[in-house]
Amino acid sequence: MPRSARLLSITLCLATAIAAMAQAQKRSITEKDIFQFNWIGDPQISPDGSRVAFVKVTVNDKKDGYDTAIWSVAMRGDESPRRMTDGKHDGSPRWSPDGKWLIFVRAPEPSAAPAGGPGDAGASARPPAAQLYLLPVSGGGESWKITDLPRGAGGPVWSPDSKMIAFTSETSPEDIAKQRKKENAPAKDKSDGKSEAKPDDKSAAPDKPEAGPGAAKPADTADSDHESDVRVITRSVYRFNGGGYIDFKHPQHIWVMNAPQSSEDEVKPRQFTRGKFQEDGIMWAKDSSTIYFTTTRVDDPSYEHPRADVYSVAAAGGDPAKVLSINMAPREMSLSPDGKRLAFCASVNEPVQSYTEPDLWVVDLSPDAKPRNLTANYDFDVCSGVGGDQGTPRAGGQDYVVWTPDGNSLIVTTAREGRANLIQIDIASAKITELTKGNQAVGHFRATNDAASLVVLISTPTNIGDLFVVDRASAGTPRRLTHINDKLFSQLNLTEPEEIWYTSFDGKKIHAWVQKPPDFDAAKKYPLILNIHGGPHAAYGFVFDHEFQWMAAKGYVVLYPNPRGSTSYGQQFGNIIQYHYPGDDFRDLMLGVDEVLKRGYVDAKKLGVTGGSGGGLLTNWVVGHTDRFAAAVAQRDIASWTDWWYTADFTLFQPSWFKAPPFLDPEDYKQRSPITYIQNVHTPLMLVLGEADYRTPPGAGGEEMFRALKFLKRPVIMVRFPGESHELSRSGQPWHRVERLQHIVGWFDKYLQGMSKPEYDDVTAGEVSIKPADLPGKHDTSRPPEPATPPKPKRR
Repeated sequence: MPRSARLLSITLCLATAIAAMAQAQKRSITEKDIFQFNWIGDPQISPDGSRVAFVKVTVNDKKDGYDTAIWSVAMRGDESPRRMTDGKHDGSPRWSPDGKWLIFVRAPEPSAAPAGGPGDAGASARPPAAQLYLLPVSGGGESWKITDLPRGAGGPVWSPDSKMIAFTSETSPEDIAKQRKKENAPAKDKSDGKSEAKPDDKSAAPDKPEAGPGAAKPADTADSDHESDVRVITRSVYRFNGGGYIDFKHPQHIWVMNAPQSSEDEVKPRQFTRGKFQEDGIMWAKDSSTIYFTTTRVDDPSYEHPRADVYSVAAAGGDPAKVLSINMAPREMSLSPDGKRLAFCASVNEPVQSYTEPDLWVVDLSPDAKPRNLTANYDFDVCSGVGGDQGTPRAGGQDYVVWTPDGNSLIVTTAREGRANLIQIDIASAKITELTKGNQAVGHFRATNDAASLVVLISTPTNIGDLFVVDRASAGTPRRLTHINDKLFSQLNLTEPEEIWYTSFDGKKIHAWVQKPPDFDAAKKYPLILNIHGGPHAAYGFVFDHEFQWMAAKGYVVLYPNPRGSTSYGQQFGNIIQYHYPGDDFRDLMLGVDEVLKRGYVDAKKLGVTGGSGGGLLTNWVVGHTDRFAAAVAQRDIASWTDWWYTADFTLFQPSWFKAPPFLDPEDYKQRSPITYIQNVHTPLMLVLGEADYRTPPGAGGEEMFRALKFLKRPVIMVRFPGESHELSRSGQPWHRVERLQHIVGWFDKYLQGMSKPEYDDVTAGEVSIKPADLPGKHDTSRPPEPATPPKPKRR
């Protein structure tokens, strides 16, 4: 062998050995690695296209919340990101069109959350409000606060000439009056009655009240300062998951202020819209003369199909005027370059379906104009994505349909068969061009002013998310701008999931993924966890999911399918479960388990099942219809459709999932409710609940399953998370997210792997204190009934 060939062979062997050693030195991911995760949100490109500002989100020092700060990185991709703001809760960065300023929103450090979760505090416990801050971009200098509204400010939007800033606030004139009253109050009132009196100050001499006993403060003044925390509910939807109770006395309105040029400028914001309905979706006319916005002026929209009206108001002030109505719920709306058209995504209202794909629309900005559907023949989901558990937990930002400068094309995200990518649609022909491709999930994206380049946030099964630049003309390989988690992920042994398709009972093709342990050996037998997504109209896909990676690292094979009803597979596939949920999707899931069992590396006696929201409902359904699983974990679940209909934070007043309300068709609700089949449940069941979950309230889900199974003396346990909403797994407190994972896997460790878990050892001990025959109504009628009293607590 020639000497050069020998040297090449040796070099290759050494390289292979070094790579193997590096891989061997990597460790498996843990549940606590989330404390080191970094997330990117709300990217914004500077007007000259040279930099991208974004929100970097990290776990705070106490690990009970998140810090957000604004950073920036060069579009060239040749430098590390640098920090722009020094606050702990900064977000919503927006460059001024002239490139001189960056406006952002800063929230004060939050106080301890009330036990009931967000929105449950009384009026007197309202947290300090977020305000707008301004940062000079060139020449250095510190940021300064430019608003001081009692209920805060958010959603800033610059006018195209950089002279004005529009934003939203829930502040009312009464709030302003109270604020001024406090500011103008005497020093004695400002210091809680403690004033420093001079020796010759006669007012300090007598302690006697001037009029009547104890009349240091008139009663009417004290009454006017009192803000009641009693809620008088008049609407069918009165609270939102994550947002808490809705304050209908303080709707969100639009405000405008002149852009200050220095910290010495005293600029007062002006309220532009008023009334009992809230406004949103601020858009400036290209000449800065007019503001457009959306609103729905209906007292209780729950009874009607979703719609929105577009209004305009002069930048100089005046009464808003209605421009047009859109009989859909538009989102990601944006104004065309010539200011004459609107583009948005929305689903049609009729026919009423369980799921209706969103389409891309354009409409002339004129009265009686009718929207035109550009994607009627495109059978995938525009302005949509796929779901993982590591979306940006705070300050993620909002996307908008992007116009090309000539006004001839639009750019949006699309979800297609478990992938999320960017497409461009020609308005005249509806021709679609793919701008990004691959097994990935595009999250947020922005375009330069000339739309020649796009900045996209891309996640994959082994990367939480980084910023990339895409050249629109060539649609070549994206250029990476950030490596925000490389320090941690370079130490971790992460593996790609296996993509599979299988055929269901009726011939439908079902898409799924199998996440295997890092040291997977096909000759071994592994326990399997079936993980079911919620929605039900949602989708798993090629996106990072910490839960799946950690379960695999703990020695489990994880199967996560997209059964019928999932999005990204076409309208018919998504809507087929209408009036049959749960139902055939259960059969899809069981056949998916069978498909993996055929491969020989899963122990059929060590099967677990879990899921959240709609996946929690299906988990309850699974254990009521089969005993094949050794353990189950239902998260933020539904047990009774009837009880959920009455208590959820949104209504089914339209016949989308059920043909009639439960009081008109109780049998349908009963047949499709997991609680109906509770006596069939023998699988050990854990119920994971958020105590501030208004989407699937615990009383309509896990609490019912828990109480019934306790009565039946079946193995069940309930794990409750104080203050957590339906978003526990995606954006809950970091420690809670870790503990959730620990409990889920701990339950499977006990029942699938036989591990000792003392905290779960008493799940079947002493649940029922009376026999069924002793229940009220079952007593001997000749004897007087005994009083129904709860059992006395045990002495400790």
